[in-house]
Amino acid sequence: MKRLSSSLSVLIALSAFTVSCNNSNQKTDTEQEDSLRVEVPNTESSTTPSTSPSFDINTIALSDKELGEFPFFSLPEGLALLNKKPIERKFDRIFFPIDGVMTPIEGRVWKADISTEGRKHGEWSLPYFEKSYTEAIVAVGGVKIFDGKVSKDEIDRIKDEATYFGEGGSIDYWNSPVKVYVIRRADGGDVYIQFSGNTAGGRLQILQQEAFKQTITMLKSDEIATQLNEKGKAVLHINFDTDKATLKPDGVDAVNEITKVLKADNTLKLEINGYTDNSGTADHNKKLSEARAATVKSELITAGISADRLSSGGYGQDNPIADNTTEEGKAQNRRVELVKK
Repeated sequence: MKRLSSSLSVLIALSAFTVSCNNSNQKTDTEQEDSLRVEVPNTESSTTPSTSPSFDINTIALSDKELGEFPFFSLPEGLALLNKKPIERKFDRIFFPIDGVMTPIEGRVWKADISTEGRKHGEWSLPYFEKSYTEAIVAVGGVKIFDGKVSKDEIDRIKDEATYFGEGGSIDYWNSPVKVYVIRRADGGDVYIQFSGNTAGGRLQILQQEAFKQTITMLKSDEIATQLNEKGKAVLHINFDTDKATLKPDGVDAVNEITKVLKADNTLKLEINGYTDNSGTADHNKKLSEARAATVKSELITAGISADRLSSGGYGQDNPIADNTTEEGKAQNRRVELVKK
C-alpha cells in the first residue's frame, strides 16, 4: 500500500506539472508578442542630432549685470595668450554646439589660445582654466547650454562652412569636450562663449550677437560705365537668393543699371563672370556662379540687349578679392564682374 500511495503521489504531481505547462503555453497572441518583444533603444537621436536644435533663447533668464567692454573677461592670473594677439573681428560667424548641433551664430568675435605665462612647463592646469571662466560667466548671469563632445558626423556636416577651423583660438572639437554658455541680454546682444582645453593649453571663443550691416552699395549706370572705360571691368555685388540663381528685387535693380549702360553704347560688348565665396564645395560653387552669370545675361537679353553682345561664365570660389575667413570678406567675394570685350 505504501508503494501504491507513493506511485499515485508521483502521478498526481506529474499531472499537475503537465496542466501547468499547457496553461502557460496557451497565452493569447498578444501575450506571446509581449513576452517576445525587445525594447530597441532609439540610437538615432544620440548619434545623429537633429539639424533643428530645440534650444530656445527665450527660455534663458535675462541678465542685467554690467559686462563692461567687449570681450568682457580678462585672462585668469598666471595665464597668457599663446598667439601674439587674439583674433578679433567686428563681424563673423562661429558655430556653437547647441543640443549637440553645430549652430551658426553671427556677430562680433574674439578668440584666442591660452596657456601659462612664459609657457612654463608643468604649471598649466585645465581645471583652473575651466573653473575660472565658469565662475566668472555664471556670476554675470551666464547659463550653460552644452557640455560634452561633438559627434564626428556633426563636425563633418559643417566643415566646409566653418572655414576658420585651424586658425588661432579654434576649438579642437575632434578631441576635446567643449563647454558652451550664453548670457542673454535685454538689448538682443546675447553673448555666446565656448571653451575647451587639454594638457597643454586652452581655447576660448566669445561672440556678441549682432546683425550684419550691409556696406556694399549698388553701382549706378554712370559708375559702371566709368569703371569699364577706365579699368576695362566693373565689379558688382548683385544679390541673389541664398544658394540660388534667382535675383532678389535689388538684384533686378542692379541688372537694370547694366542695361542702361549697354543701351547708351550700342558697340559695347560684355563678358559676365560670376564668383562666389568659398562656402560649400568648389564644384557646387562653380555651377552656382555659372547659373548666376547666365541669369544676368538672360535678364539683359529680355530687356532688349542683343545676345551676340554678351557672354557669361562662372569661376566659383577662384580669384577671391577679399578674405574668405570673415563674413565681410565673403560678401565681397560674392560678385559679378563685367569685363569689356
